[in-house]
Amino acid sequence: MYNPKSNSILQQLTGLFRSFQPCQLCHADTQHWHQVCEDCWKSLPWQRQTIKRQGLQIMTPCRYDYPLDRIIQQYKYQQQLQFQPLLSGLLCSLKQPKKVQAIVPMPISTERLEERGFNQSLLIAQDLAKHLDVPIWQPVTRLKQRAQKGLSRLERMSDIQQQFQLTPPNAVRYRNVLIVDDVVTTGSSIQALHNCLIELGCQQVHVTCLAVAEI
Repeated sequence: MYNPKSNSILQQLTGLFRSFQPCQLCHADTQHWHQVCEDCWKSLPWQRQTIKRQGLQIMTPCRYDYPLDRIIQQYKYQQQLQFQPLLSGLLCSLKQPKKVQAIVPMPISTERLEERGFNQSLLIAQDLAKHLDVPIWQPVTRLKQRAQKGLSRLERMSDIQQQFQLTPPNAVRYRNVLIVDDVVTTGSSIQALHNCLIELGCQQVHVTCLAVAEI
């Protein structure tokens, strides 16, 4: 039988244990915020503001600068999953929109999933969903990405939009959702996913990402 009191005690003990563990970034001080020390947490390229891409407002805690850019790259391409608590903590530190009914992680193609072994946006979205106490919703799939060299801007936009496809009809529908992505540059992928969700009947589509890169 589930015992809330026992679970609370376990969480406290886990937190106490981690407070004696070395910071995952500098390894010199002990963990303070999401498995990193206070100095490393403060040294992240904080931004904590809403930026605009493709006409969409995107909430982001940080810029895609050192050391966060290295952390995200190691997490995505080198399977350094020990950084997940830190990355999830960045999104949880933001004031997220109210009354969000579900979280939609940025989908990746089957080929990309086989290459990496996981969808980084899904893993982070799952932690945020638990924090907000809402479900994960994945009504859109993504086809294999093609090389866009030589394409015009309009051709690239059209190609990206065609990569996103609605999954077979499902009775589950949400009106107020939150897209979660790792890094946003031009915002083309987010715009394509946003359009699919509007087509499904979503009335409010919010967007949040770990970091925003300059364009």
